[in-house]
This record gives sequence, C-alpha cells and structure tokens, in this order.
Amino acid sequence: MNTRLLLSLIISGGIPGTLAAQHSGYDLLIRNGHIIDGTGSPWYTGDVAIQAGRIAAVGPLLGVSAADTVDAKGLVVAPGFIDMLGQSDLTILVNPHLPSKIYQGITTEFTGEGGSAAPLNDHIIAADRLSYDHYKITPDWRTLGQYFARLERQGIGINVGDYVGATQVRRMVLGDDDRQPTADELSKMKGLVADAMRDGAVGLSTSLQYPPAPYAKTEELIALAAEAARFGGVYATHMRSESKDILRALDEAIRIGREGGLPVEIWHLKVAGKSNWGRMGQVVAKIDSARRSGVDVAADTYAYTAWFNSLSAMVPPWAHDGGTAKLIERLRDPDARGRIRRDMLTPGSWENNEWQDIRGPDAILIGAVQNPTLLPLQGKTLAEIARQKKADPIDALLDLLIEDQAYTSVAVFGMDEPDVVLALKQPWVSINNDSQGTAPDGLLGQEHPHPRAYGTFPRILRKYVREEKRLSLEDAIRKFSSLPAQRMHLADRGVLKAGMWADVVVFDPEQIRDLATFAKPNQLSQGMRWVLVNGVPVIAAGKPTGKLPGKVLRGPGATSQGSVQSSTK
Repeated sequence: MNTRLLLSLIISGGIPGTLAAQHSGYDLLIRNGHIIDGTGSPWYTGDVAIQAGRIAAVGPLLGVSAADTVDAKGLVVAPGFIDMLGQSDLTILVNPHLPSKIYQGITTEFTGEGGSAAPLNDHIIAADRLSYDHYKITPDWRTLGQYFARLERQGIGINVGDYVGATQVRRMVLGDDDRQPTADELSKMKGLVADAMRDGAVGLSTSLQYPPAPYAKTEELIALAAEAARFGGVYATHMRSESKDILRALDEAIRIGREGGLPVEIWHLKVAGKSNWGRMGQVVAKIDSARRSGVDVAADTYAYTAWFNSLSAMVPPWAHDGGTAKLIERLRDPDARGRIRRDMLTPGSWENNEWQDIRGPDAILIGAVQNPTLLPLQGKTLAEIARQKKADPIDALLDLLIEDQAYTSVAVFGMDEPDVVLALKQPWVSINNDSQGTAPDGLLGQEHPHPRAYGTFPRILRKYVREEKRLSLEDAIRKFSSLPAQRMHLADRGVLKAGMWADVVVFDPEQIRDLATFAKPNQLSQGMRWVLVNGVPVIAAGKPTGKLPGKVLRGPGATSQGSVQSSTK
C-alpha cells in the first residue's frame, strides 16, 4: 500500500486505529468490545474513543489514554437506538430522564403522531385541558420553536425530533368540527406547517384513524405534505385503516408521498383484526411495488400482537364531531347512544370499527385513566369490568368513557404473530415504541402502559434474535440505528464511525431482556451496561447518572428566526 493511499484511509476512518495510536487524552475509551457498527456488517473486536461528544476513532486503538475507560470485553458496542415514534411530547416535561427509554438503549426519539406539541391556541389548550392537568403541565408555549426552547432550558435525557401534526394544524384553523377547509383556511393551515418546519419540525404527520383526523380528505393532506416537502420534510402516517381497508389506505399514503414529493414512513405497520390475519404478505407486496416505482416508502413496527390507543376509538367518528364535550353529550343521550351501539355491532358501519376487529371484550385491557376513582380498573379487561358491574360490555365501555371524559387508553389484542414477524423481517422496516417515555415511580408510574413502553427494543433482541433467531443481531441493530437514521436524514448519527455524535450503547447480548408484561408493565429492561447520549453517559455500569445531555434535533428546514409570531394566536 502506498503512503498516499494509507494516509487517505487513515483520514477517512478506514484504518482508525493507526491515527489514534498517535493521540492521547480522549474523554472516554470503550475497550475490547464486539463492535456492531449499525450498517449490518458482522461484528468485530475493537475500541471506540470519544472526545467532545463525538466519536473520535474506532478500531484497535493502541497506545492511547482517556480520562475514563470502559472494559467492554464480551459485550456488544453499538450505535444508540432510534425510536421512530416515541410519543413523549408531554411526559418528557414530567420526567426528562425518560428511564423507560434509556434502559432500552434508546438515545433518540421522533414524535408527534397527527397531534403534535405545537402549534397551540387557546381552543386546543381548553379542549385538551385534562391531559395537561393530568401531567401537571402548564402549556406556556404556542409554537414548536417555543416548545423546543422549553425543552432546551429544562434539559432532556435523550435526543428528540418532532413532526408537525396535520391534525394539529386542522384544529388550529377548523377546531374539532367535521367540515372541509375553505381555500383561505387551507392556506392558513399550510402557513402553520411552513412555520413549524422553519422552527425545526422534521416533517408532517397524520393519525387518520382518530377524530378529527378522518374528516380530512386526501387532497388536504397532499397540500400540507407538499408544504413540508419544501423544507425537506418526511411524511409519516398512522394510516386511515390498518384493517380491512389497509390496501386502500396504503394507496392513499403512497399517493400523498408521490404527489407531495416527499418520503413516506408508515408508522407501526400492522394488519389489525381477526378477519384480516394473514394479509401482511399483500401489504409487503404493495410497499415493494411502490418502492420499485420510485416512491420512497418504508415502515416501522413495535412487534407486539396488541396495539394501544384511546378507548374512544371504539366509537364511530360521527360521534366525535365537535370534540370531546360533544362526544360525552352523545354518550349520555339515549338516542345517540343507541345509534353508537348499533354502529359498533354492524360490520362495515365505518372504516375502522375496532369492535368488529377483536374476538370480544376480553381482548381489551384498560391502561391509563385520568379519573383517580378509576385507577383500580387499570390492568383489568373490559370483560372483567362488565362482569364486575353486571353490565353489557358495550354499556360498560361507553360508561367508562363518560366517567373518564374519554381519556382512557387501552391495549387491544388484535394481531397475529406470523403477520408481526413478516413485517419485522422486511429490510425497510425499522422499530418504534409507539409509547411515551415513562418511569416506574412518581406520577408516570401510576399509569398502566402497554409493555412496549419499557420493552420493545430489548424484547426484539431477546425474542426474535436470541431465542427464535428470526433476525441476526447485526440486522436487528441496523433496524435500531442506521436504517432509522437514514430515513430521518440524520447524517451524523446511527453508525459507529469517526466524526459521528457519540450515541452509543454497551450491552450483554446474552442478558439483554424485557421484563415488562401486560400484567406488570412498569418494569425497566435489563442488560444495558452503558448508554451514552452525545458522549455523556446516562447509564454507567448499569446505573442511571441523572445527566441530561440530549439535544433537540431540528429538521433541515430550520431557520435561525423560526416561525412568525402570527402563528401563536
């Protein structure tokens, strides 16, 4: 090898250990690990040096020193894990350390599913007051830029990036009503998207199953997506249907990406409902076909057979018209309640009739409630509650919505394991928690979340890598790191390489495991020895450090001025 080529390889990181041999005084040196770099390449033995928050060198680093050294012999050293849908908009203000996340190895989260932290106005704050009060949060921001500033003043334990929600901008302009925007109103909505993108939103998101989102037509979403595309954004979606109309919903998502001119991310890919089990092959084929046609579409999964959403999703969309207060009025009105019951019992009465997708009330597990008198119901099935009340299950469900002001969240067992595995194995599928960051103690510890909140990433390593061998360890790490980094245009994260931000995990591949269950979800995962966020340990030798080194990850359209003040009204 000639001298010029050798020097080129050293500078580019091709032989990082050679250059590092001349360096001393790193901040941290991780020695003797099994390095899985995130690309999908096989592991190799080596060292990782960290300086000023970034990876300084990777390889056999001989003759170097550091302020601190970690012996990783027998352990895996990998890029920090990226949660493609994290839901921590509010809980990160309650507990910014997010222990449920860091104990999984999550160092970065993207969030904002249709609804987003901002923009906000007085109408939305009043309508969502129960959520803010539940978490004891004062919403003192109105724009996404102001929300980011609050996060940065407070400090955060992991990196976060936020979408602007299409539902959020719809509510800003139209409220919660079932109607279509005028040309002037649509222009205002597009302006709000542009403001959010300048503030640093990573793209536009939809959650088209939950009112008022279903009221939006495809053309409205294309217009908003095209606005996000002007700033380099991604379109991420909880599709309009994940059950019988899933192929049509996929067509809509693909059309939005094609006509809006931006990449598409299908959140928590699934086929829901017992009558749809076995259709994942059709879903995969449609996405593969779209990719071959030139549409940049991919997906992510949490790889459980139960989803987690609002109990109010069991109620037809028309009953939500006008918002939560109107919904409660209808639930109390005998005629409207009778119509709701008939629709729930009628197959095909609306596009996402979840009552028809499950085997019965025993498939619904009560999770978080806001009414403290209902806390004893957390962790019970709807069937158990109906028996306890000596009530019909649908009446028990509707009564619970009234008592809890439609706040109740539930786990719903409605997927089939072979479909879950087929989705997980696709090369374009990355991973999400689809759960807010939480903690087993304090205010957050009073809730009863889906176990995915604590266990998604370690569970994949335990169940699908170590026990069932559905994935190789290297491919699982790729799905956790470089693949989502690529999807989200993170050029400086997701791979162990000199110059990248030092989001790094060190774990025991034989011990990494989830402990959270549906019966006892508030249990931290095990096996993470070290978790570094921007070069700072948030877990050191298996213990939390209390550090808050996370950063707000702004999208490519971010400007120094951010959004205009008119968007705060």
